[in-house]
Amino acid sequence: MFTRITRSAAETAQLAQMVGKKLHEGTVVCLDGDLGAGKTLFVQNVAKMLGVEGEVTSPTFNLMNVYEGICRVYHFDLYRLENAAELEDIGFYEYTEDPDGIVFIEWSDKFPEELPDDYLSIHIDRLAEDAAARCITFRAVGEEYQDDLKELDEFCRF
Repeated sequence: MFTRITRSAAETAQLAQMVGKKLHEGTVVCLDGDLGAGKTLFVQNVAKMLGVEGEVTSPTFNLMNVYEGICRVYHFDLYRLENAAELEDIGFYEYTEDPDGIVFIEWSDKFPEELPDDYLSIHIDRLAEDAAARCITFRAVGEEYQDDLKELDEFCRF
């Protein structure tokens, strides 16, 4: 596990772009934090580094968006889902197992028992003393992303 502090939306975007340079196909990234913490901003900037052109928007009402870039990018937002059975309806399990895409799941903490065994977790918290500042905590869940986490820790420094 490691943590980075960003002092502005621009720094958060810069950090996300650095992460985007190191992600590879088959990666599942779970993003959690309060409303307005910057989860979608983070995904937008990772997607930019993955070659996604055009607007990357929050899939709050669509539940999932798919983008084409260097690889396919799946972007889930589970905020509006009420129960785990709804995940089946949106193809959640099939997409999270796609070895050729990268999956982002916002509000993954709503259904922790439905997540893959291995994923990269990013938790974004606002810092009370500065409205624009964020504490961003990275951790690998399971064994698969442990080396990726170490590489991100070394690479993502300001």
